[in-house]
Amino acid sequence: MTAEALQSGHIFLLDKPLDWTSFQAVNKMKYKLKREFNLPKKFKIGHAGTLDPRATGLLIVCCGKFTKKIPEIQDAPKEYRTEIKIGVQTESYDTEKPEILHQDISTVSEEQVLKVLEKFVGEIDQKPPVFSAIKIDGKRAYNLARAGEEVEMKSRKTTILYIKEIHIDFPLVSFTVGCSKGTYIRSLAHDIGQELKVGAYLTQLRRTKIGEYTIQDATSDFLENDFRFETLTSCIDAGEDTY
Repeated sequence: MTAEALQSGHIFLLDKPLDWTSFQAVNKMKYKLKREFNLPKKFKIGHAGTLDPRATGLLIVCCGKFTKKIPEIQDAPKEYRTEIKIGVQTESYDTEKPEILHQDISTVSEEQVLKVLEKFVGEIDQKPPVFSAIKIDGKRAYNLARAGEEVEMKSRKTTILYIKEIHIDFPLVSFTVGCSKGTYIRSLAHDIGQELKVGAYLTQLRRTKIGEYTIQDATSDFLENDFRFETLTSCIDAGEDTY
């Protein structure tokens, strides 16, 4: 790998750890690349789809001329391994905020859960969480929500392609979900809870696939201080046909 090759275009597949923002992961890569290859200040690098801090998994980082591919990658279907907890909610729809509104789930059956999950497959109306990066009047929704302001999120169309590999161990329900661009799995967890009439929130989320890119090819080694890019095999360079 050379500086010229990086500027011609490169894609890195990263396994983002828990509690890192996507921005932090990209900055880590940018710092390492610039230090190791003496790249110019205006070296282009960016990720193709945000992962929340409380989520882990596949983060695609494009650099050089391949940053032009970011919109194309972002449009690809996504896959997540998901765990939700029913009978309780949080304001953020995930583990960022404490549990509230506990409900009795003793009357909820596995059959009910399976039927509710089936209802969400296909095109659905979904409201993004108030704790999201969506801009409202130029301000991030999560900043408004954390400041205690009222935030009204508008519904949008999204598509759940499939829900499979379902495992139920009350109060936890885990499954693999495939979805279109713009789907909020936190909102899906919340909406499942509302449909069950006992509430639910997202306890774990791991992105496993974006288009044809999979978590099996991703690396978390970029976090190590002694990491060297010549050891990285989970990347795609400009010399390969990537689409």
